[in-house]
Amino acid sequence: MTTPNGTPVGRPRRSARPGYSLDIRLWKVTKTGRKSRPYRLRWVIAGQVHGDTFATSALADSRRSELWQAMRRGEAFHKESGLPESEVRAAAEAAEVKAPLRWFEFCRKYIAGRWRTSAAKSRESMADGLAAVALAMVQRGEDVPADTDLRLAFRWGIVPANEGEEPPAELQAAYEWLTTWDRPVLDLSDPEIFEDVQYRLSYRLDGVRAAGETYKRRRRALNTALEHAVDLGELPENPLQRARRKRMGSDDVVDRRVLVNAVQGRQLLTAVSYVGSWGRKRGRRLVAFYAVLYYAGLRPAEAVGLRLSDCHLPEAGWGTLTLRETRPVSGKQWTDSGERHDRRGLKAREASTDRPVPIPPVLVALLQAHLKEFGTAREGRVFGNERGGVVGSSTYWRVWEQAREYALPPERTDSPLAGRPYDLRHACITRWLNAGVPIAEVARRVGNSPEVIHRRYHGCIDGHEEAANAKIAKYLEEEGDAD
Repeated sequence: MTTPNGTPVGRPRRSARPGYSLDIRLWKVTKTGRKSRPYRLRWVIAGQVHGDTFATSALADSRRSELWQAMRRGEAFHKESGLPESEVRAAAEAAEVKAPLRWFEFCRKYIAGRWRTSAAKSRESMADGLAAVALAMVQRGEDVPADTDLRLAFRWGIVPANEGEEPPAELQAAYEWLTTWDRPVLDLSDPEIFEDVQYRLSYRLDGVRAAGETYKRRRRALNTALEHAVDLGELPENPLQRARRKRMGSDDVVDRRVLVNAVQGRQLLTAVSYVGSWGRKRGRRLVAFYAVLYYAGLRPAEAVGLRLSDCHLPEAGWGTLTLRETRPVSGKQWTDSGERHDRRGLKAREASTDRPVPIPPVLVALLQAHLKEFGTAREGRVFGNERGGVVGSSTYWRVWEQAREYALPPERTDSPLAGRPYDLRHACITRWLNAGVPIAEVARRVGNSPEVIHRRYHGCIDGHEEAANAKIAKYLEEEGDAD
């Protein structure tokens, strides 16, 4: 080594590792006579000269000081490059290419991070949206499994409880392909790949355009995930933000064709009681279930979670249902309890809040008759299956489909009229609005905002067109009189 003025000093006793040397001589800065970089710094490593030129003397002196400090720390210098060991190590770390995060692994970590704070339905919704995108984010080949299997394998694989487990035998090939041939997240910046992503959001596996609500739900799930990818530095920007949003039909506005009138409503409730054998009473157990949808505007998941303690059923007059819990149906893999039905607070409300709903005498009587005949199910629930368990969505759907065949003529059976149990809630809300109940009160009773009620049901309120025409005619008459 040398001192800052170039004189040699004693060498340290330790030895340098191969390719490095502690035999270092650092020289003063000199002038080269060149106009662009007139200052030169040279140093010698184990007899091999290294050097660099600089535009100013300050830059040359600064670099000389850096090398001198490394020498004082006892660093060995790399013989080939002439750089101190610390600089060689830093350059190697900077040059090391980070392995790109691939789509499946990104989704698995993303959903695991949101699992604890998400409801079962939200978990399933996230998985469905990201599974649709996975079909565009997997490389294709001759032996690629069917899209159906790829989706199922993705939905199985991103459940945190399944991490490290062997997939089911029927999904083994799809899971291996999905985790081996998936694309890096950065590939979403490729316009061609992202165009396929948008197609997967918009269409079902059979090539039929997905429902508007399905598209919106998938798009929301992807958008949130992409924002997370940007935060992680895996994407420079969210490609959804620069993509033109597709115009999709929406189920947000209620179709008037699904609404039943008073006669049809009573006929359907009567028909429900005829479904199933008399001994099993499968339909009779659900008459009051559909009635709370039709007369009180409950959601099916709210009716499933209704308890006797939530019901005020007087002998005469109006009663009250005080809703506190909802039991939306999801797959067992999405719930914390391992049951198909999640246990949640009311939709769009704080977990500790409730919603009192006044119910008419006709519904009070139906609930009293139901409780007298069947009693309560486990946990004091008003509705249960034959074993006292939670009423499954598949059960009340099958019963409803058979009841429609009993109650409606053939030409109506094939129509949208009351095609879903949920349509009874639509009929209830529409009936209240047509009766003149203020929108704000209807919204309070059914657990929606006034804006949602106005947007979804405005076209279902009878008499609006006639009232508007009458106002216009009156104005025209007044205008004519003024002339």
